[in-house]
Amino acid sequence: MSQQKHEESSEENLPSFQKLYDRPFLWLTLGMIVMVVFYTAWGIFEMTNLTKAPLP
Repeated sequence: MSQQKHEESSEENLPSFQKLYDRPFLWLTLGMIVMVVFYTAWGIFEMTNLTKAPLP
């Protein structure tokens, strides 16, 4: 009983950043969103900076 009570109290005392770091699927999702946004923005930037091709 005391061990279960100790585990519950230790979970309650965790810092908020540690609770955030303990969510791997959150980090996976954020990582994928950042990469999609980054590569999409990079692609749009590259397309807008292309020079017009001279037609033969």
